[in-house]
Amino acid sequence: MQRENWGSKFGFIMATAGSAVGLGNIWRFPYVTGENGGGAFVFIYLLAVIFVGTPLLFNEMALGRWTSKSPIGAFKKTGSNNFWMLGAILSIAVSFFVMSYYGVISGWILGYIYSSVRGSSLDFDSFIADPTLSIPLFAAFMFITALIVRRGISKGIEKASKVLMPLLFVLVLLVIIRSLTLDGAMEGVRYYLTPDFSKINQSVVLSAIGQAFFSMAVGWGIIITYGSYLPKGENIISAGLWVAVADSAVALMGGLMIFPAVFAFGKDPDQGTTLVFQILPEIFESIPFGGNLLAIAFYLLLAIAALTSAISIVEVPVAYLVDERKIKRENATWMVTAALILVGLPSALASGGNTSLTDMSLTLSGSTYTGFLNIMDYLFGNLVIILSSLMVCLYGGWVYKTSSLVEELANGATWFIRPIVGGIRPADIWVFFIKFICPALILMVLVDALF
Repeated sequence: MQRENWGSKFGFIMATAGSAVGLGNIWRFPYVTGENGGGAFVFIYLLAVIFVGTPLLFNEMALGRWTSKSPIGAFKKTGSNNFWMLGAILSIAVSFFVMSYYGVISGWILGYIYSSVRGSSLDFDSFIADPTLSIPLFAAFMFITALIVRRGISKGIEKASKVLMPLLFVLVLLVIIRSLTLDGAMEGVRYYLTPDFSKINQSVVLSAIGQAFFSMAVGWGIIITYGSYLPKGENIISAGLWVAVADSAVALMGGLMIFPAVFAFGKDPDQGTTLVFQILPEIFESIPFGGNLLAIAFYLLLAIAALTSAISIVEVPVAYLVDERKIKRENATWMVTAALILVGLPSALASGGNTSLTDMSLTLSGSTYTGFLNIMDYLFGNLVIILSSLMVCLYGGWVYKTSSLVEELANGATWFIRPIVGGIRPADIWVFFIKFICPALILMVLVDALF
């Protein structure tokens, strides 16, 4: 059976950017920025994207296209032993288990869209604690995702991404324009874009690097899988750079939507995960002109961002079943979707729907995580993704031949292997980062998360 390919470079960039542009940019990035001092965090985050996220992106794209396989197959084809195969297994585990609770959060967004269209308000705590609402919305979001994934690469994922991503950018711009026109908005812009370098410390640096992992989708198996559908001869370097730019742009734009409004209404930017679901609805209700339309646009774009990421996350285990188990795509899609809904039920009940799941806690390295969903997020959305990123990075830099990956990166970008200064090639710089800089920084983030 012939393997599917992307129909165009633009479609690949939109789909891959969509995998990176998700709740990590619009929901997580603003509140993590608020918790880490605003502009100083943004500055370090951009450096992390350039010097850590982008080299890792190239590594996974090259590995995927060279092998034309999803993570398990890619590691097998490149001669991985059982130990390093763990990196591929972890990447699939990250996608599967993160999706099990990511879908729950995405279902909440559907509820907010419905509420905004009706012009009514939701009590966040009561809403997410009601299993008769959270579970059907979770299932509905997963069903929408499956309908796209089952249609395949060019007819499903690429076609949807070509529509959803431009629409996302348009909606983001509309919300930014309205947010910036609020009285007092400029104070939020200054907080967000003016770095206070005195606030930069180890915690801020490591949080920024961790956010770059989360938002750029490295270590999830997504980039390897999407890279495996890229035709030979396409320029991986330029495609990867466009993905990094799109990801960073939406993250920055996410802050421009939220912080001007937060400051205009005298709210505290350090509100954590409640910023999007509790603080913003209050702000939308208070805006005298177009507040309800702004709420609809904001939650619609949040849903689109969630959907573009969900499509890519679900594709990872689906591609494994199609490639390695030879299961038809449609059957594989529904199998994965059913399994995700089943595994995600505890997360859907962990915000008040079930006392045991809501109150359960995990204490690790002096920090306590309460609730099944929060525990899952810490384990798979933090620890396992960092470990997976480290193993895939070390595999590309030290275990498999970097010369083969360099050759793959240069296929379509011959300048990558041409000397620039003192006989040094861009490829040599990339190899240095993937061998030394990226592993060292990932290891620092892992140690910080554990201790």
